[in-house]
This record gives sequence, C-alpha cells and structure tokens, in this order.
Amino acid sequence: MGDKTQILTLLLAARFQNKKAIVLGMLSGIALNHLISAWFGTWLSDFLKGPWLIWITAIGFILIGLWMLIPENDEEEDILGASMKRGAFISTFLVFFLGEMGDKTQIATIFLASQYQSMWWVMLASTLGVMAANVPAVYLGDKFLSKIPTDWIRYLSAACFIILGVITLFFY
Repeated sequence: MGDKTQILTLLLAARFQNKKAIVLGMLSGIALNHLISAWFGTWLSDFLKGPWLIWITAIGFILIGLWMLIPENDEEEDILGASMKRGAFISTFLVFFLGEMGDKTQIATIFLASQYQSMWWVMLASTLGVMAANVPAVYLGDKFLSKIPTDWIRYLSAACFIILGVITLFFY
C-alpha cells in the first residue's frame, strides 16, 4: 500500500478509460510474476534445508520491512512510458509484470513460498493481496488514496514485515 505500484495504477487509470482491461492486465501481470516468484521460493526451500532457510527467510522479512521505510522513487517511469503506446490490457500487463521485478512484493512472495513451501497458495494469496490494494485505485483514484495517509500505511506495512521476521526467528 502507498507505493509506486499504486501510483502506476493511478496513472494507468487516468490514461485509459477501459477499467476492466486495466484490472485484467494487472491481474495477469501480477499473477505471472508471483507464480515465478512462488516457484522460486519453493525451489529455494528444497535447495536450502534446516536452519539456513529459517534464518534467510527471517532476515529477508526484516530487511523488506526496513526497505519499506525508504520512500519510493520514480524508476518505473521508463517502463510506463514505453508501454503506453499499446492498449490498456497490454500496457497494464507489462507495467505490472516488469514493475514487480525485484520489488518488495516479489521478494516477499519468494520468502513466503520458501517458508510455507506452497507455490500455488502463496501465489494466489500474494496476487489477491496486490489486487486488493490496487483495484480501488483504478476505480476510486485520488479520492480514495488522498484520504489515507500513505506514510502511516508504509510504517504499518514495514512493522508487519519486521514482526513477521522476528516471529520466524523465534518460533520456527
């Protein structure tokens, strides 16, 4: 919540009138990206056994939480600008598939899949989470996002990841 993904969503919603194509492009791009991430996470859990996986996962969650405290920059403008020449679905698909590469959400999906060793459930849950955070931006836009203090959301999200990392360290 409150990161570059929602800003990109707002830009796409402002650029294209076909809201359904934006939502379907978003769903397709995120689902494919998170499927690859969840597969990699489950592969990683097979590759790393024992306490190494727990330590790497816990530290990864804590680092994502700390990373969330750093305000986002506008690095996706190149992806967005290049894809805007296509239709709403293709533009949104490309922006979300490529824009999520190396993003906190993708890395969290990898760590969750490695921890729970369930590629399909983690992919489904992480995709639905991103959709739940971004679909309102497509339909409600600035009216919805201007009422939520994004810094608070960022701090709360960071705290959740840090707490998840600490719980992983001490209870797994």
